[in-house]
Amino acid sequence: MTARTALVTGVVGGIGAAIATRLAADGAKVIVTDLPGDALAEAAEKLDLPVAGADLGDPAEVRAMTQQITDDFGAPDILVNAAGGVRNQVGTPLEDVDPKAWHSIFAINVDATLYLAQAVVPAMKTAGWGRIVTISSGAGLRPSLTGIHAYTAAKHALVGLTRQLSLELGQHGITVNSIAPGFILSNPASCRQWDAFGPEGQAQLMNRIHTRRLGTSEDIAAASAFLTSQEAGWITGQVLSVDGGIT
Repeated sequence: MTARTALVTGVVGGIGAAIATRLAADGAKVIVTDLPGDALAEAAEKLDLPVAGADLGDPAEVRAMTQQITDDFGAPDILVNAAGGVRNQVGTPLEDVDPKAWHSIFAINVDATLYLAQAVVPAMKTAGWGRIVTISSGAGLRPSLTGIHAYTAAKHALVGLTRQLSLELGQHGITVNSIAPGFILSNPASCRQWDAFGPEGQAQLMNRIHTRRLGTSEDIAAASAFLTSQEAGWITGQVLSVDGGIT
């Protein structure tokens, strides 16, 4: 891992930050990114890692960011795309789904993954080695507890994109896998959702989890560390549910 350069997105959230911390601890040269602003600056300072801010839903910004990272640190041969989420949205009836809200969730959960892959894959092909990990969700395998139509649809789309990229890129030594986390209190949105369940709903969810505990960001980071490792070279096109057995 000490020979690898990793780009980790979505580090303002707990999962992305934990993944960046774990890969750096394992010896990789890690660069972090998220939307530019104070939150990203604070996250990067806390992580003590170099930062490159960009709107990942803008292909031009993604290309410029990737070129700057390549110039400063070398081309990334590991990409972990943890950027995503519900963008502060809540569940609504079908009749009330707003097109702009719908597309904003797709932009960060699906479009960003496509643009990032387009930016980093050419160098991976040249090197004959690469690791791409997407962070999907249990909502990419079944209906979402959030009740947000766009989130469920986007995560299903992300799983499909992951598998399509795996088919295309495997011959070049690039593996592409996804991690589908269970319920994790990793950001304000997930904490609000947990509170909204109330004691009865929280108990019902816990009873469905075989391990009888919520996951942690570090659980997802551990899975990411394995899927980006040399040892995972013959694992690709897979969706690993890290959810305490709820599936």
